[in-house]
Amino acid sequence: MRIWLDGALRDVADARVSVLDHGMTVGDGVFETLKAEHGRAFAVTRHLERLARSARGLGLPEPDLDEVRRACAVVLEANPMPFGRLRITYTGGLSPLGSDRGTTGPTLAVALGACPRRPDTTAVITVPWTRNERGALAGLKTTSYAENVVALARAHEQGASEALFANTVGQLCEGTGSNVFVVLDGELHTPPVASGCLAGITRALVVQWVGAKETDLPLEALDRAEEVFLTSTLRDVQAVARLDGRSLPGAPGPITAEALRIFTERSAADPDPA
Repeated sequence: MRIWLDGALRDVADARVSVLDHGMTVGDGVFETLKAEHGRAFAVTRHLERLARSARGLGLPEPDLDEVRRACAVVLEANPMPFGRLRITYTGGLSPLGSDRGTTGPTLAVALGACPRRPDTTAVITVPWTRNERGALAGLKTTSYAENVVALARAHEQGASEALFANTVGQLCEGTGSNVFVVLDGELHTPPVASGCLAGITRALVVQWVGAKETDLPLEALDRAEEVFLTSTLRDVQAVARLDGRSLPGAPGPITAEALRIFTERSAADPDPA
């Protein structure tokens, strides 16, 4: 594997980041994950725009998006594979121990790893922990992912692939690495960004292409949902067949299946949708 690190392509054995990097010591960084198929990444422009928004939200220097785009292209060419996860990581860089940032500038790394394609259906659970929709990191895609690690580990212990959070006022919010859509009385809904969820790239395209309504929903809406599906970069649209032990028979249901059909067709026709 070859990785882009701070301006150059390097063999993975030679790619080294200091243990004093602020991304390492305090999780001071942002990242993006892109789906890569046969050397082409999907929705690069949207992902880079979100990377820049997250960096601004964290107070990091504005990333050079031309360099990031070039790094992605170089890494994709250097690591041919049919399907993979392209990861862009941008951190506060070498810094003193503690929360203060150093002055040497940020660290940029781009890597690509092979991964399996997702199954058509999955199981999810809800967890008792909450997203803070008023927190400093709300809506930012940061490397501070420890609470997601904890929640996802619980999901795996219960035979699920994802865990869903409510926010501090009990509204349905998001998964550890996905957005959630529910069908209620035949209509498709998803929590608004104001709920504290990440403004997912796949989420936005499904809202735009399929016509989902952005709706404040109590977490309990999951109990009466006729269909539930997840969206994310590597899941695309994935039906939920089991939720906290409750089966959703026939998953993917008709609205989920239609959302998947539309997303598959539209994304294939335009690999970098506006």
